[in-house]
Amino acid sequence: MLERLLTEQPNPASAHIDALSTVEMLRVINAEDRKVAEAVEREIAAIARAVDAITEAFGHGGRLFYIGAGTSGRLGVLDASECPPTFGVAPEMVQGIIAGGEAALSRATETTEDDPAMGARDLTARGFTANDILAGIAASGRTPYVLGAMAEAKRLGAATIGISCTPDSELARAADIAITPLVGPEAIAGSTRMKAGTAQKLVLNMLTTGAFIRMGYVYGNLMVNVQPKNSKLLDRARRIIAQAAGVSYERAGELLAEAGNNVAAAIRKGIHG
Repeated sequence: MLERLLTEQPNPASAHIDALSTVEMLRVINAEDRKVAEAVEREIAAIARAVDAITEAFGHGGRLFYIGAGTSGRLGVLDASECPPTFGVAPEMVQGIIAGGEAALSRATETTEDDPAMGARDLTARGFTANDILAGIAASGRTPYVLGAMAEAKRLGAATIGISCTPDSELARAADIAITPLVGPEAIAGSTRMKAGTAQKLVLNMLTTGAFIRMGYVYGNLMVNVQPKNSKLLDRARRIIAQAAGVSYERAGELLAEAGNNVAAAIRKGIHG
């Protein structure tokens, strides 16, 4: 079964990668990586449908859940964790679930990915409802843990998105919206943390960024809901205010302080006085 998956196929371009110089080896990997953006581009229409579905769920008080195992699960947790500081949303709005729990973020626990019932249990343990939307992530498109969660989401009546890198995968067939960037065989056969993982990261970036743009959390191309909780973010907030409101950097700092560190409010105050 596994040997027939696109993500498991040997790559002729890297067949002798172990005999190349370091520079030549890296050129092969880089040449393969260039294929990733094109594979994602071919899925733009499907990604757009997913963004609109997520935005609709958010508009009705729903949440976005990612679920995956191994690299796929880690990427989902990463994207979810970056939404609060970037867009100023509650941590509950976008959540990442990984097979094996928090321990699997730093140490591989592959055995947990073979249990579909555990995927369903982990999803319901988060209080998932029909108002929410689930994005299952699996490069192979066949991870039982993810498929179990997808089945549970469907049973509850929730919308589902399937992100995989294999043609006509089980995950794609189980999802309402299938996103399938076909990046081809990896430079190291079966190492889906490489091209497949990069494609997944690009897709997840698009899903949350696109949805929060649609929700009005971005002004122009500025992160107006950024939370200035350290010196770097404070500097970024001041620059955003200065650019959006057309004021000096110094005045932007004053506006930010007057608005209680609320960037969007500081911009409105700077524009309207």
